[in-house]
Amino acid sequence: MWMGKTEDLILYEDKEILVCRKPAGLGVQSAGVGKTDMESCLKNYLAEKTPGKVPFLGIIHRLDQPVEGVLVFAKTPEAAKELNRQLTENRMGKHYLAVTEGTPPAEEGVLEDWLKKDGKTNTSFVTAPGTKGGKRAELFYKVAKHIPGEDGGRDQYLLAVTLKTGRHHQIRVQMAHAGMPLVGDRKYNPQEKSGVSLGLCACALDFFHPRRGEKMHFSVEPEGSAFKRFGKDGEE
Repeated sequence: MWMGKTEDLILYEDKEILVCRKPAGLGVQSAGVGKTDMESCLKNYLAEKTPGKVPFLGIIHRLDQPVEGVLVFAKTPEAAKELNRQLTENRMGKHYLAVTEGTPPAEEGVLEDWLKKDGKTNTSFVTAPGTKGGKRAELFYKVAKHIPGEDGGRDQYLLAVTLKTGRHHQIRVQMAHAGMPLVGDRKYNPQEKSGVSLGLCACALDFFHPRRGEKMHFSVEPEGSAFKRFGKDGEE
C-alpha cells in the first residue's frame, strides 16, 4: 500500500486542474475497502485546503493499478467537460514507455486490433473486427533501445508508444498479441518470471488548458524496476 504524501504526487495545480504522478500500485479510483486510491487522496488534500467545502474532483482518464505515470484531474465541472471533450476528440496526447521482450515486427509501426473486455476476469483479448462488444484499438510504437538477453533470456526492448485510442489494458494486450509482451506483466505474459514491476509508464501527457487554451505538457521518468536495465532516459 502506498503511504506517501499526496503533495509529493502533484506536478502542477491551479484553480481548474491538478496534474499528478500516479505511483505504480496505487489505484485511480475505488481501490477497495481499506485501500488507498488517487481519488480519495486528492479529495482529502483539497478538503484540507478549503475546510467546510466539499471539493470537486473530475476523473478524466485512468491508468491500470500497476502502471505509473501522468494523470490530469479537473477541479471544476467546466474544466472536466472541456478535458473530456479533448479526450473524446483525440486532442489529448498520451505517451508511454514500455519494456517488452520478444522481437518487434519492425523498428516502428502501428498496431491496430479489435479488443473485447472480459469483465469476469478483468482482462481483454484480441477478437475479429466487428465482433459484438469489440472496440478498435490503435497505437504507434518506436524502438528506443535494445538490450540482448542474458543467460539465454529473451531480448528486451524499450519502446516509445503513443496511444491513438484508449482501451482497457490496450498496450498490454496489443503488445502481447504482436509477440512482444511487457516485462513484468503477469496477466498477459505467460513466460514472465522476473518478478519485476510492470514495464509500462505513462511518461508524458499533452492537452490544452481548459480555461486558457494554452498547450500543456508534463512528463516523468519511469521509476519501476522493469526500467532499471535501461537507465535514465533509456541510456544503459
